[in-house]
Amino acid sequence: MKLSIVIPCYNEKSTIRQIIEAVRKAPIEKKEIIIVDDASTDGTKEILKNEIENTVDKVVYHTRNQGKGAAIRDGIREATGDMIIIQDADLEYDPNEYPKLVRPIVEGKADVVYGSRFQGEQAHRVLYFWHRVGNSFLTLLSNMFTNLNLTDMETCYKVFKSDIIKNIEIEEDRFGFEPEITAKISKIKGLRIYEVGISYYGRKYEEGKKIGWKDGFRAIYAIIKYNVFK
Repeated sequence: MKLSIVIPCYNEKSTIRQIIEAVRKAPIEKKEIIIVDDASTDGTKEILKNEIENTVDKVVYHTRNQGKGAAIRDGIREATGDMIIIQDADLEYDPNEYPKLVRPIVEGKADVVYGSRFQGEQAHRVLYFWHRVGNSFLTLLSNMFTNLNLTDMETCYKVFKSDIIKNIEIEEDRFGFEPEITAKISKIKGLRIYEVGISYYGRKYEEGKKIGWKDGFRAIYAIIKYNVFK
């Protein structure tokens, strides 16, 4: 089975070289790498064009900034693999963990796999208390509507069988993608969803972290919208 790795990217010049090298070296035999640059303005686009474009399978360039959800949507459209995983362009998530994330699908046990930052014995950088509270609240609220027992709805690492994710319309352009896709997969009868514990090397805002309180309110809106009104 081939794994398509979709990498949404916006203003990540300090990490883009390292993460692409890590993804290229990830212990997966059959993989394709698709980068979607969301109109970066810090020099990331130039690095992609001059250094990285010829080392990956596809780079898509947005002419205007649209958001992470929009970048993921375009990346999924370009993917040709049997499975699709989302990979952030920073260094918070470790591509060496792809094998354990895809294993439940490869073994025929799962259709979707979430990588949980709050499960298992893997390393986790100690960071913001209120971020953890916010993540736990959003996951709890989502679970109340979806009737799933996820521990980390907001995780970046989500793996999908391609035929499943390609048949879901992604409407959210920004960070509302996470609760939207969770709501939509929860409504597919017979879908098998697994969680796998992963490590997490979070970063601070001065290191380039972008998600903020406004995105938290959008996530609440998305949870209600896609579970109740869609």
